[in-house]
Amino acid sequence: MKVIKHLRGLPLERALGILSGRWKAVLLDVLATGPQRTNDLEKRIAGLSQKVLIEQLRALEEHGLVERRPVASSPQGVEYLLTPLGESLLPLLQSLMAWGTHHATEVGETHRLLPCEAVVRGRSALAGKPD
Repeated sequence: MKVIKHLRGLPLERALGILSGRWKAVLLDVLATGPQRTNDLEKRIAGLSQKVLIEQLRALEEHGLVERRPVASSPQGVEYLLTPLGESLLPLLQSLMAWGTHHATEVGETHRLLPCEAVVRGRSALAGKPD
């Protein structure tokens, strides 16, 4: 699956295309806390199937945001971590989260907002909330 060839030419459309998908921003948020193994990501993110997890990680890897590397202690184990390009997205994701909250406030839908802990178990790097 080559996703890069499907990206639009306009920079804004390109950025939105890379981030589109239910779990990509959540995965970037979790990986901002440090390298994670696949099974750890599955445990931390509620409602994310292994199939979709692998698909989303592969797309992020193809876009250069995530790196996959072997785990020294396990011959078949791998872990995922943010690349410098992936880390450069974190301030943008923080801004998008703040804007999402602002939008919900402006249209009277703050009651529909969920805390990060509703989806991600443990610390949320982007929200700056401890465990």
